[in-house]
Amino acid sequence: MTATHSPPANSNASTGNTSVVSSSEKTTVSPSTSQGASPATRQGTTTVADTVVQKIAGLAAREVNGVHDLGGGASRAFGALRERIPGATASAAQGVAVEVGETQAAIDLQLLVEYGVSIADLARAVRRDVVTAIERMTGLEVVEVNIHVSDVHIPGAEDTSPEATRVR
Repeated sequence: MTATHSPPANSNASTGNTSVVSSSEKTTVSPSTSQGASPATRQGTTTVADTVVQKIAGLAAREVNGVHDLGGGASRAFGALRERIPGATASAAQGVAVEVGETQAAIDLQLLVEYGVSIADLARAVRRDVVTAIERMTGLEVVEVNIHVSDVHIPGAEDTSPEATRVR
């Protein structure tokens, strides 16, 4: 997964900030960190953490009909165990990996799909919804959404995977 970045226009080594001059106003962008993008304007700075982008992507993907769950067998089993703990909830970021740069993001999703759903159509719908949600909510440009279908859920069938068996 690779997020590409525009080359900086000017660098200020003493502050660690990079200035990018646009036609409408001067914007200062801090170097990429594990906390995500942080565009700054004259009015202030906004920082979007990587976990925020992960949750947005996870929630958007789960809303698409045909997506049964996100994550591999072990992460789904751990999520099921976590749900049994009073007061705990499943992670919205389960099955989602992100790489966030200064102005761009790349997303990896691991999906469990419903049996009978066209995986090609589902992947297009998931990409569209994830890109729309992230770009609308964060202002980041999504450069790629990689989808890995790890399993097919068969309605009514018991989950007999080794990971699920250990949880019970």
